Amino acid sequence: MATKSTIFKASLQIADIDHGYYADHALTLARHPSETDERMMVRLCALALQAHQLQSVCNGDGTLAFGAGLSDPDEPDVWLRDFTGRTRLWIEVGQPEDKPLTKACSKADAVLLYAFGHAADIWWKGIETKLSRLANLQVWRIPSAAAQLLVPLAQRSMNLQATVQECVLMLGDGALNVDIEPLRWK
Repeated sequence: MATKSTIFKASLQIADIDHGYYADHALTLARHPSETDERMMVRLCALALQAHQLQSVCNGDGTLAFGAGLSDPDEPDVWLRDFTGRTRLWIEVGQPEDKPLTKACSKADAVLLYAFGHAADIWWKGIETKLSRLANLQVWRIPSAAAQLLVPLAQRSMNLQATVQECVLMLGDGALNVDIEPLRWK
């Protein structure tokens, strides 16, 4: 019998000073048995960093949610859909191959990839030329040390505060705070 996903609940208060976006999000994250806490928390950070687009792209009339992620390779880790069902934003985390990213670029207005982990630099050197032709793709690097500091924040029930200021995400639970400064590769 297959192991089921573990469900995490997060109450996320976002104060995105850079974009003038302030909102509370009640989120459910299903962590696939093969997914690490680090990857799950990077997904949460990606959502926090891009939540402002719910207002700026969809004028507040859309849905920002986690996709099936590892459970379904044809779905994003995070997506933003407008009221018509059109996928405005497709977010992936990790180090995927170029073909799924090319496919995602054909399905969404914009695709963002947040690469993390020690091997991300090597992965990027090997795939950069293949991704250069994808005009609607942005690639960001989450520093490995910062991503690892997110792991203690991963709890089955989380109350988190996210502040985005000067392109830095400050994520904390009141006891622990982690600063994430993504580096744009593409």
